[in-house]
Amino acid sequence: MKTKYLYFLSKQVLVGCFIFLFVFNPTNSWAVVCDGNLNSCNNEKADEKISCLAEKVRVCNETGATLSNEINRFSAQISLTETKITDTEQKIDRTQKEIDTLGSRIEGLDASLNYLTKLLLEKVVQSYKNRSLSMIDFLLEKNNANDFFSSLKYLKTTQNNNQKIVVQVQQAKLNFEEQKLLREEKIKELDSLKNLLVVQKQDLNNQKAAQQKLLADTQNSESIYQNLLEQAKAEYAAIQGIIAGAGTETQLREVKKGDTIASIIPGASCNSSGGHLHLIFQENGAVNNPFNYLKSVDSRNCSSSSCGSGDGDPFNPSGTYDWPISPTIELEQGYGNTWAVRNTWVGRIYSFHNGIDINGSSNVVTAISDGVLYKGAYNVGCTLSYVRLAHKDSNINTLYLHVYPQ
Repeated sequence: MKTKYLYFLSKQVLVGCFIFLFVFNPTNSWAVVCDGNLNSCNNEKADEKISCLAEKVRVCNETGATLSNEINRFSAQISLTETKITDTEQKIDRTQKEIDTLGSRIEGLDASLNYLTKLLLEKVVQSYKNRSLSMIDFLLEKNNANDFFSSLKYLKTTQNNNQKIVVQVQQAKLNFEEQKLLREEKIKELDSLKNLLVVQKQDLNNQKAAQQKLLADTQNSESIYQNLLEQAKAEYAAIQGIIAGAGTETQLREVKKGDTIASIIPGASCNSSGGHLHLIFQENGAVNNPFNYLKSVDSRNCSSSSCGSGDGDPFNPSGTYDWPISPTIELEQGYGNTWAVRNTWVGRIYSFHNGIDINGSSNVVTAISDGVLYKGAYNVGCTLSYVRLAHKDSNINTLYLHVYPQ
């Protein structure tokens, strides 16, 4: 009895310890692991392999922000995209073969339809000629009753055959139209698959480039990666605070359009690894796309893996304001759901870029409108310096971050 009691007690203690560790383990690291081994997804059907790799990507996205997890995520994502590309290429090949088969079938149906139509016309003409005789003429033509009844039987058979040909023509026409419609649908499907393949290959290029950029930025060092994450978190918090009006500001002066108001801090500064101007447009308190306000200008797009790669963020200014820095404008990151957000580690920090990061031919920043200039600062372990221009006779404010006020 005592032995049973001790066994029961020890069992309860073990269960209790397991529950305690599971509940109070903040990471539950054994429950969710960003696994870099992709072999477990091999030797599967395409759809099963895609599901397996997609699950690995999902798990990596939900695990801790470490360099190892990020590299594993990229590896799984690249393998997933490569598998999707192979699957799409196979679908394109099958669809093209189906289109070719349908084309041959349509040609055969077309020839059959032409033959039956021609035959039917000949029968119709012949029937018309037979019907031109009156019944009396028909009777007088026959020498005896046998001839008469034989002719009647022939006419009846001819009518039946003509009806069969009519049915055959109708069926051939229906089949012809169905096959044509099916072929048109397959052609549309093929076009969609080809467009999808272009997107998938572009995604693969982006993912490989982003992986290389990650390794280059971090030098494959966990400490550098964590430092980059902390900088990005701090900068994002500072920008959100500045937009909300929580920065410490001092009014400087009234300025005219074109006056110098600041200069871009060269090199690294507070939570910025390199010199750039972060430009924000606010109207009636809401942040808006700067490209809606700025006019067309000479530019160079460097917002993706490399300058001029063609897959960067949209650069589509359509407004009337001059730019605050001299062209040629170099776009480092665009507005909204940017290439960096979609493809790099900054997507772990924010999902929407609320301004644009730019450089120009000089570091001088000028006022894009008459207004009142304020210098500001926001402290996030370091001091992020900025200026704000309240536009005259307008509800627009422009914010210029990572600058020295002038």
